[in-house]
Amino acid sequence: MTLGTQVAAQLPYLRRYARALTGSQATGDAFVRATLEAALTDPGLQRSLAGGRVPLYRAFNKVWASACMDVPAEPAGDAGGLEAAAQQRLAAITPRNRQALLLTTLEDFPVDDAATIMGIDPRQVEALIQEAIAEIDRETTTSVLIIEDEPLISMQLEDLVHSLGHDICGTAATRGQAQQVVAERRPGLVLADIQLADGSSGLDAVDDILSLGDVPVIFITAYPERLLTGNRPEPTYLVTKPFQEATVRAAISQALFFKSSRPVA
Repeated sequence: MTLGTQVAAQLPYLRRYARALTGSQATGDAFVRATLEAALTDPGLQRSLAGGRVPLYRAFNKVWASACMDVPAEPAGDAGGLEAAAQQRLAAITPRNRQALLLTTLEDFPVDDAATIMGIDPRQVEALIQEAIAEIDRETTTSVLIIEDEPLISMQLEDLVHSLGHDICGTAATRGQAQQVVAERRPGLVLADIQLADGSSGLDAVDDILSLGDVPVIFITAYPERLLTGNRPEPTYLVTKPFQEATVRAAISQALFFKSSRPVA
């Protein structure tokens, strides 16, 4: 397998991480492009990428950390709507805390690998994760709609949502059931599968909800490649089945942090 093929196989996941870290598909993709451009001009960095995911994410995080340290958070300026809200929230949270949490949950790196990627001691990573969890705990509670046709997974998600202090406004196994729930109560967060019980689409069910107003959405699916194509606006929050509960917890905190799942740029 060539180096290009190895890197290409990891790009959908690196782009997912970049979007979650920055809160923006456009900004996240820009950092990914900058990482690849750096590799093209640096033979040593290029050779290191043959080592797999860890050196690729380490290269990305060097680019991201350099920009974050060198450029102070800018005010919203002329930006409006979701972009302004995202900038304000990004300025209010500790970036490295979110970085450590995302690497060990969303991207499922062991703490030692996350430490290598961030260039710090594993104990520091663990401390950052605990600080991130404390920040998450301060988030306000909301009502959650679960769109999932597998009963056991739906029950698991219900228990997880309750454990975070949120309530369930309804569960749905089909697009029609989701429409019925939303007609009675508007959710503050949606957890959605793509393929539903009657052959209907979770994507269509989410579009129905978003037509009524902006609501954070997390897709939980066994087919992430169907959404990570680069051919259409992609979901910022995407969890792959089978999932770890810590990954879903991190995604929920991120989605509620930005209060939106639409691209901000």
